[in-house]
Amino acid sequence: MGYREVYDAWKADPEAFWMEAAQAIDWDQAPSKALFDKGNNLYEWFADAKCNTCWNAVDRHVEGGRADQVAVIYDSPITGRKQQFTYAELKDRVAHLAGALKAKGVEKGDRVVIYMPMVPQAIEAMLACGRLGAVHSVVFGGFAANELAVRIDDAKPKAIIAASCGLEPGRVVKYKPLLDGAIEIAKHKPEFTLILQREEEVAELIDGRDFDWVEAAAAADPADCVPVEGNHPSYILYTSGTTGAPKGVIRHTAGQLVALNWTMKNIYNMNPGEVFWAASDVGWVVGHSYIAYAPLIHGNTTIVFEGKPVGTPDAGTFWRVISEYDVKSFFTAPTAFRAVKREDPKGEFVKKYDLSGLRVVYLAGERADPDTIVWAQDQLGVPVIDHWWQTETGWSIAANPVGIEMLDVKLGSPSVPMPGYDVQVLGDDGHPLPAGELGAIAIKLPLPPGTLPNLWQAEDRFQKSYLNTFPGYYETGDAGMIDEDGYLYIMARTDDVINVAGHRLSTGGMEEVLAHHPDVAECAVIGVTDQLKGQLPVGFLCLNAGCNRPHEEVVAEVVKMVREKIGPVAAFKLAIVVDRLPKTRSGKILRGTMVSIADGTEWKMPATIDDPAILEEIAEALQTIGYAK
Repeated sequence: MGYREVYDAWKADPEAFWMEAAQAIDWDQAPSKALFDKGNNLYEWFADAKCNTCWNAVDRHVEGGRADQVAVIYDSPITGRKQQFTYAELKDRVAHLAGALKAKGVEKGDRVVIYMPMVPQAIEAMLACGRLGAVHSVVFGGFAANELAVRIDDAKPKAIIAASCGLEPGRVVKYKPLLDGAIEIAKHKPEFTLILQREEEVAELIDGRDFDWVEAAAAADPADCVPVEGNHPSYILYTSGTTGAPKGVIRHTAGQLVALNWTMKNIYNMNPGEVFWAASDVGWVVGHSYIAYAPLIHGNTTIVFEGKPVGTPDAGTFWRVISEYDVKSFFTAPTAFRAVKREDPKGEFVKKYDLSGLRVVYLAGERADPDTIVWAQDQLGVPVIDHWWQTETGWSIAANPVGIEMLDVKLGSPSVPMPGYDVQVLGDDGHPLPAGELGAIAIKLPLPPGTLPNLWQAEDRFQKSYLNTFPGYYETGDAGMIDEDGYLYIMARTDDVINVAGHRLSTGGMEEVLAHHPDVAECAVIGVTDQLKGQLPVGFLCLNAGCNRPHEEVVAEVVKMVREKIGPVAAFKLAIVVDRLPKTRSGKILRGTMVSIADGTEWKMPATIDDPAILEEIAEALQTIGYAK
């Protein structure tokens, strides 16, 4: 069956389609049906089943003949360390860690925050939570204390699992002081922490609250897998909210198992036993779905890579890893390829490695620009496929389903909707638009298994953020079009979330920080196009009347504030002082127009603008920092 037949079979009978996909999962109690309609546009999948994530990702492979297959490869060009763990070893390590958590009172339904770098223990921590039916919430290692505290207060974890430090090229990022600071700020206090001491930085442990990971795991009895309901949350993953308060995306256990397992063959064309590599981080959704869970559920080998595309040690590090471990399917962000291309435009490093085992490369995390795709195809000689999904969906909305049928690649398009997703482009009135017309991209409800059923303890916000704009649809927040062949094109975000090196960051969150500065009267942050990172934030500051300090002093202070409050991940380095901001008569800042001016793209005068002269002032200000050429 080709893509069209598979997609049509899903559409004709979604229930049968997903019940068949569910047969690949081990159930303690099989589901009686696939879809449960809760009313009020809320849906759950396989809700009455009983199952366990860790069992499906680890134990069943040990029992099913994969005990000696490598499950996890750790490769750290930063430290020079390499390790491999078989499924049997992984089971042993995870069971002991789960035992240590259990001995300290962690049980089904408790939350555990995980604050870790890219080490295999990060995956072990996730699996150990799954083993007990505890709900994990991974926070990107090195996130600022304030951001971590917000997440602690929302998830209210019984425990926090952290490492003493993370490693960046040339520097050690101490996690423990950030963690201590976050616990101090947070109203909710965890009962205990488990700390993985890394030799690069041994942290001070607080007696009675902080425990050594290795000692605790060694002293514990191994814990068994606890069966949980199909609709039991597997994890909470916080994503940028436009209001500054993060949104806790939840993932239900059964739907995640069924959907992710289905994607490994059908989208990524992987056979059990082969090596799959997603070069991402466990702090992001790709790290959850395609480093920790999908490869292991499907019986593949997954790679945990602690390094960067360039500089650890050079622009050939990706190719070395692919060659050394015979990676079949490689997944990264366009940003990473842009960095490699910048350092090695002619692909000299590519030629040094044997990449004959590589079948296909996948890009996601932001729009893949055609230049980058063409460069990668030319260098690697394999299909380079853009696919599109979100933290909220957990897996591809649109992709090229290589395991079903390799479709023609159209540059600039992530190809076609996957089974489970009825994707429509809607006008402002909520009616579908004809092919080729730009509109809001929405997905007809219900969303498929493995997608968010709700937000963590925030149903009103879930309805408001995703369901209210277009009744009967999930609003993706992206704008785009569908062509006459059914290929989807993602053109822009419909709100002001910008994408810095694959990390979705809310400009609203940055504006909140800038507005906090005593000399700043008003501000705006926009994302400008950047060759390397996709987008970079630029701040515009209107200073209080009577503030006669040098502008560069204020700029330096706000840059430092964003770094402290949001973290280095925001890459916030540019801000300019302006007299006023362009607005509509109703007072909305015209951010989209400012972006067009900064990027030097065509724009038209907004009909609702209050004072057109301001746009000229904005252009002149941008020219002082090298934009609006």
